[in-house]
Amino acid sequence: MSPAELAGAERPLIADGLAGLDDRRRGWVEDAWRHVTGDRLRDLIIGLVDIPSPTGDEAPLAEHIAATLTAAGCRASVQPLDDRQANAWARLEGDGTGPDLMLYAPVDTLTVGEESEDLPWIGPELRDDMRPRATVYDDLVVGLGASNPKGHAACVMMAAEAITLAGIPLTGDLVAAFGAGGMPTNSRPGTLRLNTGQGVGCSFLLEQGVWTDYAVIAKPGWTVSWEEVGLVWFEVTVRGTHTYVGSRHRLPYDNAITRAGEVTRQLEEWFVEYAGRHTGGTVAPQGIVASVRGGWPRMAAVTPASCTLMVDLRIGPDTTPMQAKREFTAALDAIRARTPGLDVTAEMVVAIPGTRTDPDNWIRRSATAAWEAFEGRQHEVVRGNSGATDANILRGRGIPTVRVGMPKVTDAPFDIDFARGMNSVSVRAMERLTRHLIRTAVDTVTRSRAELDLEPELEGEPA
Repeated sequence: MSPAELAGAERPLIADGLAGLDDRRRGWVEDAWRHVTGDRLRDLIIGLVDIPSPTGDEAPLAEHIAATLTAAGCRASVQPLDDRQANAWARLEGDGTGPDLMLYAPVDTLTVGEESEDLPWIGPELRDDMRPRATVYDDLVVGLGASNPKGHAACVMMAAEAITLAGIPLTGDLVAAFGAGGMPTNSRPGTLRLNTGQGVGCSFLLEQGVWTDYAVIAKPGWTVSWEEVGLVWFEVTVRGTHTYVGSRHRLPYDNAITRAGEVTRQLEEWFVEYAGRHTGGTVAPQGIVASVRGGWPRMAAVTPASCTLMVDLRIGPDTTPMQAKREFTAALDAIRARTPGLDVTAEMVVAIPGTRTDPDNWIRRSATAAWEAFEGRQHEVVRGNSGATDANILRGRGIPTVRVGMPKVTDAPFDIDFARGMNSVSVRAMERLTRHLIRTAVDTVTRSRAELDLEPELEGEPA
């Protein structure tokens, strides 16, 4: 059968998670699902949350993940990037006749969980959910990164463990991979390498030969996504005159901080126009001014000669970093033309292209069929996305990749803001995502490469 016939044939939309599978694969999936329990998932996520893993310091968590999977019977390894940062991965080996699939999740947290680095930028204080310590509220587990990324990583761990315990005969290898440095950040204080984030762990994993035919990344959003934005960062320098408050009325006065405020205001207006022009498919690329640096906080009596803004501009799969750079430079030219005397320049300092996988690709079709089997309806495409993940690293290296995850918690005994959305996970939602990952994996790594038109079978391979 062709991939279209295998994954796209008409299915009865019955919400049992199994619709569309043949009898053999239905049995294998059910065998694996028997090992998926709320108690086990709760233990896994508590274990992940309780080990701090800010970007650049994931090694202790990578060691924990590898040890946990080894204890479950998987062949697991820790892959150091340096003495503080590491990936973890495990391989379930097939007989070599089928495609290899990677279930992937990053493991670093966006913030650190310590007052010295997070305050005052995250708020006036560190709440309990902002610390690397798990708290259980009935179905919910709360703690730093409990949903994004650690709840999703726990689902990948559970899927690998369940398939191992079920003893399913695989044709291709199933790789469960857990990447360091998945968050959009450069190095934190005290870190020697600048490139500790932006997908550095995923890149290293692939460079060192942990490669597959397909990948599924577990990240937030109960939908199957096959395209997403990339990002470019600009360091914008606004210049003025260094002078003294006591001489403001006697000497030339051009305050770089005031100028930077005007540039920020106009950029914020331009970001809205930019998003409108580039919204299409499932993406709606956004932009923000993220930080301002200028002057001496200890010396309020003088103005600085320059002020620096950091800008994150998201880019769709059809916009290259160089196209984005030229468009951003043109926006600054327009601001300069409207603002007499303005001296502003920009340097592009980070560039991660946006990517897409062909929606007719096997992995998108299989993951979508699984979603429909759970929901009992046609797949619902979520549009207007502006979040970037390591899926861009995987796709950028040529691995067809889709993203599947959990929805944000909404039913909770506390208000859900951005941070609590990252830091709260539903165990019931984890069960559903894990079952989805298992079904997609079994549907893929129990087939031959010829079935999926990957390549002709090699001479001497069993039919």
